Amino acid sequence: MSTRLARVVFDADRPRFIADFWAELLGWTVTMARPDKVDVAAPDPDGLDLALTFLPSAHPKDRKNRIHLDLASRSIDHQRVQLDRALSLGARRIDIGQGQVPWVVLADPEGNEFCVLDPREEYVDTGAVAAIVIDTHDPVRLARFWSAASGWPIAHGGPQEAGLRSATGIGSWLEFVRTPDVKSGRNRLHLDLTAFPDNPVDEVARLRAAGATQIGGGASRLALADPEANEFCLLRTASDYTTV
Repeated sequence: MSTRLARVVFDADRPRFIADFWAELLGWTVTMARPDKVDVAAPDPDGLDLALTFLPSAHPKDRKNRIHLDLASRSIDHQRVQLDRALSLGARRIDIGQGQVPWVVLADPEGNEFCVLDPREEYVDTGAVAAIVIDTHDPVRLARFWSAASGWPIAHGGPQEAGLRSATGIGSWLEFVRTPDVKSGRNRLHLDLTAFPDNPVDEVARLRAAGATQIGGGASRLALADPEANEFCLLRTASDYTTV
């Protein structure tokens, strides 16, 4: 298996505007800015974090995202600093039914949900993004698929939550949280994978055997969906991958 989890992609009404928000919030850098694509990455080229990409979309956000980012904090004071920074940049507090929890649920200026977590031991070495979180009806089933797709082993799994992490034990987690919500329409956030060496035909066959469905293709990427219809892309060449 030669596939790597490359980046998180946002559909955006104003790609450069929202990319600037996330770059400022995370302390990252806008590494490329074109009308059709804006990339944001950690300033350290050998950093632990995945890249973020923002693409223009003609479809405004009209429902809760099924994928969101959790931000790490080192202490309660650091969590407060992160919260104040997010609010000063244009984020707002939101209620998605979370109740009394130690983390804070926010939305970015285009309404994309994210969380500023309380300090937790499992996230001390993740970098700015503690986890990429995907809503699911069956955390274990979806974790098994994404483990096969990404090559990341399942670190924990149960009926309510499951998590993957790179075998190196560093970097962001990929987590799956049980929700009763039914997927409707296209996700505004999706994951991109890249194949090393470049061999998309074999990778598509392998991903389909693991439970993916091919839903489209283009000059630079192939569009697929996981077993719960969450869209993701397999980049055709490594040059389409923005390194961090």
